[in-house]
Amino acid sequence: MSDEVTDNAGGRVFFSNVRRSLEEEDEIRLTSVGVDIGSSTSHLVFSRIVLERLDSRYIVSEREVLHESEVLLTPYAADMSIDAAALGSFIDRQYALAAIDPLNIDTGALILTGVAVRRSNARAIGDLFAAQAGKFVAVSAGDALETSLAAFGSGAAARSIRETARIMNIDIGGGTSKIAVCEAGEVVDVTAADIGARIVSFDAGGRVARIETAGYSFAADVGLILELGVVPDPEGLDRMVGLMADQLFAIVQQNELAPAAAALLRLDPLKNERAPDVITFSGGVSEYIYDLQTEAFGDLGPQLARAVLARIRSWGPRIEQPEQGIRATVVGASQYTIQVSGSTIYVSPQDILPLKNIAVITPDLPLAADTLDSAQIAAAVRIGLRHFDLEEGVQAVAVCYRWQGSATFARLDAFCRGVSAGLENLLAQGLPLILVGDGDIGGLIGIHCGQELRLANAIVSIDGIALKAFDFIDIGAILDTSGAVPVVIKSLVFPTSTALGRAAA
Repeated sequence: MSDEVTDNAGGRVFFSNVRRSLEEEDEIRLTSVGVDIGSSTSHLVFSRIVLERLDSRYIVSEREVLHESEVLLTPYAADMSIDAAALGSFIDRQYALAAIDPLNIDTGALILTGVAVRRSNARAIGDLFAAQAGKFVAVSAGDALETSLAAFGSGAAARSIRETARIMNIDIGGGTSKIAVCEAGEVVDVTAADIGARIVSFDAGGRVARIETAGYSFAADVGLILELGVVPDPEGLDRMVGLMADQLFAIVQQNELAPAAAALLRLDPLKNERAPDVITFSGGVSEYIYDLQTEAFGDLGPQLARAVLARIRSWGPRIEQPEQGIRATVVGASQYTIQVSGSTIYVSPQDILPLKNIAVITPDLPLAADTLDSAQIAAAVRIGLRHFDLEEGVQAVAVCYRWQGSATFARLDAFCRGVSAGLENLLAQGLPLILVGDGDIGGLIGIHCGQELRLANAIVSIDGIALKAFDFIDIGAILDTSGAVPVVIKSLVFPTSTALGRAAA
């Protein structure tokens, strides 16, 4: 994101690289890139984003795909870490093919997903490419966030609005399968399991080239011996794929799992209170499910697709093709919007600002009752953190809330204590308390946290801002002219063109 500077004469906020006044311009054009480094494949999408001003926010009005990269089988070194040199060469080649200088990228997202995010050098890879490839919103995706990204990127969330239906999206990648249930445009339930097409991979001669932990486990369960450099028994391999499909089917259908299926989960199991109306598939294996790909790439993809599809067809929900398939988790761009907070804000100490790339959660806070329950508020905040893999307290988080009712001392006290308790892990690490409301009581809440709760952490409590899940925000320094702060909102933008769903041959 371009740094902001303030014009001393007029106090206006500018993108420093192009000297644009965001208070005066009605349209902004940005170049973005999305990079997905997965356990099976890696690829990029370059886009041009056009934003138009709507009241105090800039919203995406147009998205043009400039270049879709080749799809690379994610390279691994001999020690099973990600091959940084090979990835670097691949990304350099894609920039050259797109005829785009990395310095001209305004924004974007780099996502490490599946088994790839668990590699020993995953963080270093993320940092390397984030520095190389531009200004990024995110550098990794945990299981919960990746599942939500796939649900939105595949179009499942939008379909649930369009068809007024319960949509389940099953994203099957190389190392994991991610399942999301969507209703009314929201992701209402998620889980993920260690079931993927490349838990065993093969060389050109059909010999085993790599085995993940899950591969050894499934093979043992069906009595199949897997050895590096040896061609496995075909019938045993069929039994193994059948078991993988059986376990995945149990996970998406049943509300009580057998121990073997439960052991594969990386998140809590689905509630599965009722069957979905529609099922869509995304991820690399979806290319085989929808007959978009016939070539095999030395893994279990074609067999797993056939086995899973047969079981889902026997279930009953309608199977539809998603808007995005293999590229569902690629975040094509970051949406730039800017708002200015209200003047009833609280910032202490003032030099805590500016803050950059702060993830936003929008927990379902119980704020309607006359008497607020701090324990319920804390629980809602913790759930919000877990949904986006933010509960460990390694990065600052902004809690977005919609205040309801009066602002009595008792209600303010319960709210502040509840939010602080929910953020306990983050505050214990010395991270700032960041609260963002859409009303006009940010100052009161900030004062209460500082003076009544006596929090030792820095406090930023602003209001007059409308946010949603998947937003990342930058909060600028206090404006001398108004006492407000500029807030740049970077919302994840998901591709909508069906052309993005095809793998390169």
